[in-house]
Formats: sequence, C-alpha cells, structure tokens
Amino acid sequence: MAAKNKDQDFVEFIVKGIVNNPDDVTVDRKVDEMGVLITLRVNPEDMGALIGREGSTARAIRTLTRIVGLKNSARVNLKIEEPEGGKRVERTEKKSVDRVVEDLEL
Repeated sequence: MAAKNKDQDFVEFIVKGIVNNPDDVTVDRKVDEMGVLITLRVNPEDMGALIGREGSTARAIRTLTRIVGLKNSARVNLKIEEPEGGKRVERTEKKSVDRVVEDLEL
C-alpha cells in the first residue's frame, strides 16, 4: 500500500465492510492546496447503513479518516455523495409516547 493512498485504501476497506453491495463502492482521491479530498459513492440502498443513526457511522468514518491522514501528515476530508434521485427524509416533529398511543386510536 503506497503511503499517499493509505487514506483512500482505509476508507474503501471500512466502507466495503459496512455495506451490502461492496462491488458498488467507489472511492476517489484528489489532492489540492486545501489537502486531500476523498469522495465516496455507494449503492443507494446502502446509504442508510453508511450514514448510520443520526449520522453516527459517517461521523466515525470521517474521524478515523482524519486520523489516518494526520499519521501521514495530510489534511483529509471525506465527502459522501448522495446518489442520483436520492430522497432526503424530512424529519417530522417528535411525538411523545402518549401522543403516539392517541394517534393509534385504540
């Protein structure tokens, strides 16, 4: 593994272990004056697993990727591309348990 691509290889390895369609994972690496930008694309069906509850999985992957970059003296950022036609789920108001039971009309 080349030293300059450790971050890219790391992201690819981690993500392929998380998703159900590892063959659809693509990881691109671009270097500019701001540092390293790793762009990640996965199968639309795998976005939920990749993002995790409230973004926890994606946040963890980003943190670990930055650490790998620091070990190699590089500033690394991870961009997760939304698939074409991807839908953002609008969050509705949070309901109390009592309100949910009322809505069931038992």
